[in-house]
Amino acid sequence: MAFSPEEIERYARHIVLRDVGGPGQQKLKAARVLVVGAGGLGAPILLYLAAAGVGRIAVVDDDAVSLSNLQRQVIHRTSDVGRAKTDRAAEAVGELNPHVTVETHAVRLDAANALGLIAGMDVVVDGSDNFATRYLVSDACALANVPLVTAALGAFDAAITTLRPHEAGPDGTPNPTYRCLFPEPPPPGTVPACAEAGVLGALAGVAGSIAALEVIRAVVGFGEGLVGRLLMIDALSMRFETLSYGWDPDNPLTGLSPSIRDLSAHGGRAA
Repeated sequence: MAFSPEEIERYARHIVLRDVGGPGQQKLKAARVLVVGAGGLGAPILLYLAAAGVGRIAVVDDDAVSLSNLQRQVIHRTSDVGRAKTDRAAEAVGELNPHVTVETHAVRLDAANALGLIAGMDVVVDGSDNFATRYLVSDACALANVPLVTAALGAFDAAITTLRPHEAGPDGTPNPTYRCLFPEPPPPGTVPACAEAGVLGALAGVAGSIAALEVIRAVVGFGEGLVGRLLMIDALSMRFETLSYGWDPDNPLTGLSPSIRDLSAHGGRAA
């Protein structure tokens, strides 16, 4: 998969990096990444994956741009209010890097379509804004043996981790699942939605950029990623902390007695 002269110039700062180089940039060009959500987290994720030269980016989101999105969803513009987020996402990626192919899915992610959307992807990155989608995507990726980078935003905090439960660690122990970290979602109503609690706009950019970095690192294969580690960002105290977590033999996906073998438990639509 040869680079054109324009691509060589575009990616020159990657190509001279010792741990990326030409081979790493080739991996990015050949990569297929699904981005779940084109909102606060999805906006920087999409921009940085496109800038990095990820060859094929699929984005799923059934929402339309609203004025209140623009405080943090920097991929959209005032003139885009009312447009499908996926349409604007594809347009913005094309403006930034015409060498990237964008596949849009203006649908709600649910138990019926999740595995089909994930099929054939090298990495999935979840920037959704609700627990139902996070559990659905993490279960689907675990069942499909596809790596997942998942990020979540609070009002002044954020968290990012990478999940590869289809692989084992250096000691042979399986890598953890999302359910090893958070066995059950919180009861409905206990965690206020963004519209109620608010969210610091620039924090979405920080967390989304880190999530994009995790995807790039996973594709190229350099450094130590966030498998088995939850990166937590506290924007009030400007602190970054990492919590280590491991495989739970009682988890229902990859534990000793798994009870989740498909997505039927997720029932209807989730995002």
